[in-house]
Amino acid sequence: MAIRQMLRRSLSAEKRSASAGTDVPKGHFAVYVGESEMKRFVVPLSFLNDPLFQDLLTQAEEQFGFHHPMGGLTIPCSEDVFIDLSSRLARK
Repeated sequence: MAIRQMLRRSLSAEKRSASAGTDVPKGHFAVYVGESEMKRFVVPLSFLNDPLFQDLLTQAEEQFGFHHPMGGLTIPCSEDVFIDLSSRLARK
C-alpha cells in the first residue's frame, strides 16, 4: 500500500471514529503534524528506529519539551515534508 493511501486511510478512520484512541492499529502510533493546522497521522512503530524520524522527534522535543499542545506527539514540520519523509521510510 502506498504511504499516501495509508495516511489518507488514517485520516478517514479518525473521522469515522468517535474515540481518538480506537483507530490506531496494533504496531502503529498517532502523531500530529503541521505548522498551523494540525493533522493526525497513524504511522508504523518501525519509524521510531529510523534516524530521519528520530531527528523529527528531537525537533519535537526541542520545540515542545514533554508538553504537546494536541495531547499527543506533535511533529513540528509541514504536512508535505512529513508525507515525503514517511514515503521514504516506507520504502526502506
